[in-house]
Amino acid sequence: MRSFRHILCTIGCLFVAEAAGVCQSQSPTELFHRAQKNLTRTIVHDIFSPPVASRVYMYANVAAYEILVLDKENYLSLHGQISGIPNVASIPAQGTINYPLAALQAFFKTGGKLVFSENLLQDSVAVLLHEIGEDDPEVYKNSLRFGQAVSDSILKWAAEDQYRETRRTRRYAYSKAPGKWIPTPPGYIPAVEPYWNRIRPLTLDSAQQFKPAPPPAFSTDPKSEFMRQTREVYDITRSMSKEQTLVASYWDCNPFYLNTQGHLNFATKKLSPGGHWMSIAGRAAATAKLDMVATAGAYLITSIALFDGFISCWDEKYRSQLIRPETVINTYIDEKWRPLLQTPPFPEYTSGHSVISTASATVLADYFGSAFAFVDDTEVEYGLPERAFGSFRAACDEAAISRLYGGIHYRAAIEEGQVQGELVGKMVLQKINLSQRDNHPRAVKSR
Repeated sequence: MRSFRHILCTIGCLFVAEAAGVCQSQSPTELFHRAQKNLTRTIVHDIFSPPVASRVYMYANVAAYEILVLDKENYLSLHGQISGIPNVASIPAQGTINYPLAALQAFFKTGGKLVFSENLLQDSVAVLLHEIGEDDPEVYKNSLRFGQAVSDSILKWAAEDQYRETRRTRRYAYSKAPGKWIPTPPGYIPAVEPYWNRIRPLTLDSAQQFKPAPPPAFSTDPKSEFMRQTREVYDITRSMSKEQTLVASYWDCNPFYLNTQGHLNFATKKLSPGGHWMSIAGRAAATAKLDMVATAGAYLITSIALFDGFISCWDEKYRSQLIRPETVINTYIDEKWRPLLQTPPFPEYTSGHSVISTASATVLADYFGSAFAFVDDTEVEYGLPERAFGSFRAACDEAAISRLYGGIHYRAAIEEGQVQGELVGKMVLQKINLSQRDNHPRAVKSR
């Protein structure tokens, strides 16, 4: 068994980019970080929308975490905290279990069933499972079997969240009323996930729980608040500093980016905003040198904040259906103006980046501490430099204002989005407790 897995490892190291051509022993925690990156690369490859990507992250991380806590008495299962979540502890285990191995198996099996390109994940599964270092063939087999059983249970629960039903809904009908959103250049992509508010949330009572204040009323009067905020977008984008331009590009995270050359259109695959915050959670856990279960907790709490954040935000987007700055500016101010960033294919209010970044920062600040400093290298592989932040709040504030610099959001969507996101994050913390001890991670408070 050992020699067979050794062969798989050797083959995997030749073909899996993340292994960098070298198959060397790593800790289970390091392997878990690699598993997260593999899932992110698959999500990017499949061009999932930000809400759908958050769903993939959440269920995969629930599966892994629920296995790891079985072996850690100081950590609490989500069973009993989230309505309907399976009781993993009731799933029979045949023989001795290597819990990190089982958790990786559950993570890959769950994530694999929620993406299109499951084969991309499977290319590296043999490598990562081998490197756990389990030499006993029976324990190895028992662990994979248990991980599969947990994944099956989580996927059965996931199948009841209304996702499949929203795939069968009628095509979104655009409002013809003044001030309502319509698709934007260059691709004029149809509305993305207009029925996402039907998805079952984890900690929210409903998608409408944190309904934000309405946006400024649409008006073409130059003295109106709406046109004042529109003019702000126009003026800022015409005189930005190099730093503002970098900030806008750094937080772009647009999986729908479309290149246009004459009659040729092709996509550039990019990270989703949720993927960026999952990367930040991982970087923070690595900086704090957390063990595997504490690392899993950081990924988990972030994925839940993202998931519920998108449900809350998308509920408002398709309620207010607010027109994007690009459409207003081109119609009433300057027909030749273009935003620095491509306008995403959904209504403007509230800002998705502002909601999910603030929700993520809220739970991460609770987990690691409000003054936790870190270096974010998420965008390096996309050609952008690292950025250092003194806190998660500083990072989410920058992510939020980047949407004004990018020319795709009015200030009200950013400010109200951050209010909405903080409420979502606080609700996640109110409903979910991962630790039995106040001084135990939820993470570095005792370190």
